[in-house]
This record gives sequence, structure tokens and C-alpha cells, in this order.
Amino acid sequence: TEALLYFTLLQLCIVILAGRVGSTVAVRLAQATAVGEIIIGILLGPSLFGWLAPDTFKYVFHSVPGEPMQILSQIGLILLMFQIGIEFDFGHLTEKRNRRTVMAVAAAGLVFPFALGFALGWYSAGSVSPAAHPLSTALFVATAFSITALPILGRIMIEFKLTQEPIGVIAISAAAINDVVGWLLLAMVSALAVSKFQIGSFALNVLAVVAFGAVCWVVVRPLLKKLLAKMQGDDPLPNNLLGIMLAVIFLAAMSTYQLGIFAIFGGFILGVLLHDQYAFVKAWNERLGQFVTVFFLPIFFTYTGLRTNITGLDSWQLWGWCLAVLALATVGKFGGTYFAARFTGMSPSESKVLGIMMNTRALMELIVINVGYDLGVISQNMFTMLVIMAVFSTVITSPCLRRWLPDCRLSDNRV
Repeated sequence: TEALLYFTLLQLCIVILAGRVGSTVAVRLAQATAVGEIIIGILLGPSLFGWLAPDTFKYVFHSVPGEPMQILSQIGLILLMFQIGIEFDFGHLTEKRNRRTVMAVAAAGLVFPFALGFALGWYSAGSVSPAAHPLSTALFVATAFSITALPILGRIMIEFKLTQEPIGVIAISAAAINDVVGWLLLAMVSALAVSKFQIGSFALNVLAVVAFGAVCWVVVRPLLKKLLAKMQGDDPLPNNLLGIMLAVIFLAAMSTYQLGIFAIFGGFILGVLLHDQYAFVKAWNERLGQFVTVFFLPIFFTYTGLRTNITGLDSWQLWGWCLAVLALATVGKFGGTYFAARFTGMSPSESKVLGIMMNTRALMELIVINVGYDLGVISQNMFTMLVIMAVFSTVITSPCLRRWLPDCRLSDNRV
């Protein structure tokens, strides 16, 4: 037990400090902090650390079983998904301004990448993920291509002062629709993979999840609101309320696990139930949000990095598939968004800005592909390719915005 504790603490020291270094470097390079943390997490894995210093890498990460870090990663992910849920602004989905453009961009930003991802996943399955069912692989790659990282996009928009601009409203609204549909797709695809394509079992899983969501909205949500109203006073998040909420989050995660989908969905659903409790949301972010970001998030990124092995892409064929993933994911999301924006009358520069913002994937992508990897529907090589794609699609966002925004006419008559 002492040895297990020692190595877990050693790993945590390295992961947390490396995460701070990564985020600091990212900010200095005018990137989102999560970009630096993601890249540092990958570098701590076999792709660099394990390659340069294999004995030290083995000592740090493989002297004891990896379950403690895995469990910490999953607990952090559940809490992170809860935070994403409570910070979700459903007002974007009812935004009347530029509704035609929002719907066109959201639809194209889902359909085109999903179709290209499905085709690539299907045709690559035999050579890249031979142990998986081709349909499962195709569906997960398609879902990964379709997702947009709403939280990261929001941070980038704040940095570029786009939150009040018409094009910013369009982008965040379309991304919000993408995220809602993307999470529903991920839940359905996960249920389908778990049921092993047995229609009866899949239908029961879907009905159970829908029933769970309905019960949460109709029964649990009013009860939680009453609980908050009763326990909140001068302090919107007293210790007793915090303890109860943590227990409820974990119970929700346990429930979705029992229903046949991943525990992280329970955290997200519970967060959505409380998204309009603004005092609670603010208090949670001030008291726990920073701890989740500084402590748990780097653990998740490092856990992902330990699964990512770029040296495993050891043939021209695999690198060819990797380039295909990068190209088709970008063409599907950026291209689909660009042409949809042009179709609705936006200028070429505005359409390019919209396209690059919708192409941002980052954290959301990593969550999706970790689910796919845990289910065994994508191989480690495909996992690595999708990680590279997630990093690439996020890293290029800020430089492209700096290049195209000056040419983008953000006129008031488009609001």
C-alpha cells in the first residue's frame, strides 16, 4: 500500500507540475491553456517520455498498477462533465438572430464530417482496427469527426473579443447545437456498441436512458431546486450542500453506468439540470472549478497521453491513414461550415472564420475517443490518430483567426 501511494503521489507531482508548465507555455504562444495541457499529457506518455527515457518512464508509470490514476481520471472526468453541464447556455439554442445561418452551419457541421468520418472509419477498420466491428468503428469515428469543443471555443472567443459580435453569436450557437447532438450521438453509439448490435438490447438501453433523462428533468430537477432553496443562505454553497451534491453527482454517474452507458453521462445530465441556478454555478466554479481544472484535468490528459503512442504509427500506410484522418476531419467540419455560411449569404472571410471556429475539437474530442477506446471499437493506432487530429484542429484555430479576422467585416447589420 505504501509503495502504491508513493508512486501515485510521484505521478501526481509530475502530472500537476507538467500541466502548469504546459498551460503557461500555451498562453505565451497565444494558445488556449487546454492546448498546452493536452500536448504535455501526450508528451508524458510513450510518444516522447517513454521513447527518450524508457527506464525512467517505466519506473514512474509502470512500477505499480495504473488503476489509481485511472480511477482519479474518471472521477475528474465525471466532475468535469458536471461542470460542462452547469455552464451550458441553452439560450444559444433559442437565439433568433441569424437563425437561418445558425441552423445551416450547425446542420452542415454535423452531416458532412459525420459522413466523411463514417466512410473513413468503415474503410480503415480492416487495416487500422481489425479487432473491432467495422460498423462500431465507423460510428465512433463519425461521432468524433462531428464534435465541436464548446468550452474551448468559448475561451478562444473571449480572447478574441468575439462573444458580442454577430459572427461569435452564430458560431457559439451552432457549436451548442453540435454539442447537444454530439452527446446524444455518443450516448446512442455507446449503447449500440454495448448491445453488440442486438436491436432488442439496444432499444432497451435507449428507452432506459430516455426514461432516466425524463425522470431527472421531471422529478430530480424540482427536488434539487428545492434543496438549493432550503440550504442556501448567505453562502450559496455551504459544506452540507456541497457534500450532498457530490454524492448526487456520483449517484447519477452510477445510474448511467447501470443503464449501459458510461458514467460520465450521469455527471453531464445532472449538470444540465442545474444550469440555470446561477448563484450555485458561480459558487461551484469559484470553490471547486479551479481544483478540477488544475488537479483532475491534467490527470485525464496524461491518462490519454499514456494511451497515445505516436511511435506505434510505424509504417507509411498508418501515417497515410493518419493524414487522411486530419484531412477529412478538417474538410468535413471546416468545409461543411464554410459552404453553409456562404450559402446563407456570408462573406468568404466570415465563412472562413466560422469554419475554423467550428473545427475546434480539443477536450470534447478526447472524451469521445476515450469512450471508444474503452469499448474496444477503435484500436490504439486509431486512438492516436484521433488524438493528433484533436490537437491539430485546436492548435490551428488561434493562428487562423489572427490571419482572417482583420479581413472579416463584422458589421452591425448582420446582428
